[in-house]
Order: sequence, then C-alpha cells, then structure tokens
Amino acid sequence: MSNKFKEYKKLDLPQINLDVLEKWNREKAFLQSLSLREGKPEYVFYEGPPSANGVPGIHHVMARTIKDLFCRYKTQKGFLVKRKAGWDTHGLPVELGVEKALGIKKEDIGKKISVAEYNEACKKDVMKFTNLWEELTDKMGYWVDMEHPYITYESKYIETLWYLLRQMYDKGLLYKGYTIQPYSPAAGTGLSTHELNQPGCYKDVKDTTCVALFKTIRNETSEFLHKLTDTPVFVMAWTTTPWTLPSNTGLAVGENISYCLVKTYNPYTGDAITVVLAKDRLNAYFSGENQTGELNGYNAGDKALPWKMLGEYKGSELSGIRYEQLIPWHQPETGDPFRVVTGDFVTTEDGTGIVHIAPSFGADDFRVNQRHNLGALTLVDKQGKFIEGCGEFSGWYVKQEYNEKADDKTPNTDVELAVMLKKEGKAFRIEKYVHSYPHCWRTDKPILYYPLDSWFIRTTALKDRMIELNKTINWKPASTGSGRFGQWLENLVDWNLSRSRFWGTPLPIWV
Repeated sequence: MSNKFKEYKKLDLPQINLDVLEKWNREKAFLQSLSLREGKPEYVFYEGPPSANGVPGIHHVMARTIKDLFCRYKTQKGFLVKRKAGWDTHGLPVELGVEKALGIKKEDIGKKISVAEYNEACKKDVMKFTNLWEELTDKMGYWVDMEHPYITYESKYIETLWYLLRQMYDKGLLYKGYTIQPYSPAAGTGLSTHELNQPGCYKDVKDTTCVALFKTIRNETSEFLHKLTDTPVFVMAWTTTPWTLPSNTGLAVGENISYCLVKTYNPYTGDAITVVLAKDRLNAYFSGENQTGELNGYNAGDKALPWKMLGEYKGSELSGIRYEQLIPWHQPETGDPFRVVTGDFVTTEDGTGIVHIAPSFGADDFRVNQRHNLGALTLVDKQGKFIEGCGEFSGWYVKQEYNEKADDKTPNTDVELAVMLKKEGKAFRIEKYVHSYPHCWRTDKPILYYPLDSWFIRTTALKDRMIELNKTINWKPASTGSGRFGQWLENLVDWNLSRSRFWGTPLPIWV
C-alpha cells in the first residue's frame, strides 16, 4: 500500500508544494511524461520566450500557469507535448537598458563605442537574470525544457528566421517600401502597427492647436473668389500639430463637401479678411447672431466677430487654387506645391473641413502627395529637431519630451509657432485641445509619423484568410476575438520588419 496518498495532519500548502516538487524532480516526472508518449500524436506548443534582462513578476506566474494547464491537459489526453524553453534576447528594451548603463545614446554607437563592443554589452546584459527565471520556473512547477533552450541571438535561431524570410520572399510577400511610419525619436527606431496598438500606447494629451490662414494667390483659377471681396482671401485649415506647418505643401478639401466664402476680420489683428471653410463648420467659428449685411469695423479682441456670407461652392470648384507658402523656410526640391487638392479622407467632423497637408508627417498626406505631386518638406530630423535653416526654430525639438534638458522654462515649440503666425496675421484661432496621441511602448514618449525606407511583409495579401481563421478560434472571452484582435485584423496593414537598431536579427538582403 506504499502508493497510497500521504495523510496530512494539517494543511501546510508551502510544505506540500515542496514535497510535490521534490517528488517530480526525483522521479524526473516531466521527462517521463514525454518518453512514455513517444510515437503518440503531438500537440505542438510554442513557448513565448521571456527576456532575461528583466526580473520575473506575478504576471509571468499567471501566464505560465495558464500555459501549463493546457500542456498538462493534453498530456493526460495521450498527446506528446514537447515544451522547449526560450530566451528573447533582442529588441529595444535590451538596447535602452544598455545605453542607460553605459551613459550613451544611439547616435554615440560607432563613435564613443564600436558596434561590436555595443552588441557584446547587450549580449552580456540580456542574460543577467536567467538564474531568477530558472528558480521561478522550478518553484512554480512549470514543466518546460530549460536545459536546451532556444536563444534568439544564437546563429542557429537567426538562420531559422532567414529561412522563413526566404520562404516569404519566394511567395512574393517581401518587399521594400518608402512610406510614412510610426517612428520613436526617443528610441531611434520605427515601430510596427502592432507595437503601436498595444494597450496604453494611445494617451490623452492637451496640445496647442492652430487654425492657420493660407493666403490665396489671385489668378484666373481663384478669380471667382477674389472678385466678390475687396480683402485678401485665405483658406482656413486646423491642425493639432503646429510643428508640421513649416512642412506644408498642400491643402485638401472634400470633392463633394460644401464650402463657404465668408467676409470677416482676423480676431487677433483686426484686419478685414475673407476666408474659406466648410459650410458645416461655420457654427464652430461664427455665431449666427453676428451675421450681418455690412461689416462696420472690428477691434482686435472684441467678443462679437461680425461676418458676412459671400458665396458657396463645392470642394471640386476650389481644387487648383494656389496659395502663398505659410512659413517659407525651405522649398520642396520636386513637385508642384502650395495648391488646393481633393482628398477622400476629408470630413467636417472637426476643424474647418480643410486639411493641411505635410506629406512627410502623415500617411494620408503622403498618399495625397503621391496622387497630386505636391512635393515634400522634411524639416524635422530623426532626433525630433528642426533642421538648420528654420529660422530661430533651428535645432528646436518639436516635442519637449524628446529634450532631456527641457524644464518648465523651455519654450513649447507648438505654442511659439502659433504665436509667430498670430503676429504675422496668419492665425485665426489658437487654443488648447485634448486628443488621443500615440506613444512609444518602451520610452513612453510621443511618436512621430516619419518617412522611412523599410522592408515589409505583405500581410495584407493574407488578410482574408486570417480573418476567416480567426472566426474558428474559441476565444475566451469571445469579445477578444471579435474586438481588439478582430479589429486589428480588419484594419491590417503590411508588417514593417525594419528596425533602425544594432542589437537584433540582421536582414539578409542585398540590393
């Protein structure tokens, strides 16, 4: 009767835990569960590897407990369930940790320290907590082969990735693209849409917004507007990112949206002006009770802003109108810039119903440029600073979060740009606005949308198949499959593989 369960006089869970672990280790229970099922149907399990440069926490215990339940259940059902441990050794968290420890930034690599020395430092740093992980794995009774792990920095693993890339290349799924991508100046690398859609990446922020006034050029195309007024004619466009205004090369209107020509005053300068904005956005800028047949003067700062409707037009009628460059710091080297064009993404839900186009800093803007050849101005570098030749703003960070030396006295770039436009009579409204803005998942600092050369996997070619397969998964809760994950699949874009870093899997591509 030696196989009978031991009677416990009192419930001492910690001691029971030790007894069970001792028995499993002594009898090599995990190895026996595999050897006894050799030749049986396999249940394939892939261990999502932790990064050993971080200390394990309670959330790892929870995740591993759930994974262990499935593996043990399938083992009891007679399946051979091999479990190979792994270490995720590459990536941004490792690099940022090493840079902090060495007191360097990404731009110092290759100058203050060689790439080889830097990578060696990453290799040493990434495995520093393996003993804690092994101890936790043993204590919680998580069955996985820790003696023969796969390690992502080893050549064998990298060669496997290269093999998979070759398979995708042979299927026409690998290509190089120049597109606008999420980019983290603080981390010095582009981000995938998956990284950007992780929980908590979008944060509500209060930014300075500006309704800029773009002065139209009077010519044959715009004469139908100018002949109705004795003042300059401006196109109104709203932006939540005033730092992109120096890179403006176009204005987009909705082809079938109705727009109004309104005579009024600049609320900051008191000058008489005529403006163009969407009819559905009139109430956001002008009060009905202030509409008048004649304009009898206005003093800057007066609460009541008089206005008069002069005409109404479809967006298609405004297409082709030219305007003066808002901030003439640099000129596009190519293209036909500073024109009003049409765009199918323009709405009247907010702003003025007219979109300021900076092709270097927005996906829609980039597509508009490809269609209309407006040209592009990339006046911000990869550190998030204005380049030389941008007047007093040269070298300024477009967002102070990128500036490690910034304090309460450091000028806000958006505010200062808006004030400059206000003084020049090129702003109609400046105000604070709360909106959701994406942040880097590792640095917790705002990202930019930036033009980059990258290699992509054409995941959109498999989108329909993935959506079909997703519907066969028994999600718990079901809302995960139809909600966050399902919506991600519905809005799938091609996967950006490239990272502008040093410690990672090199892409085996020569062109």
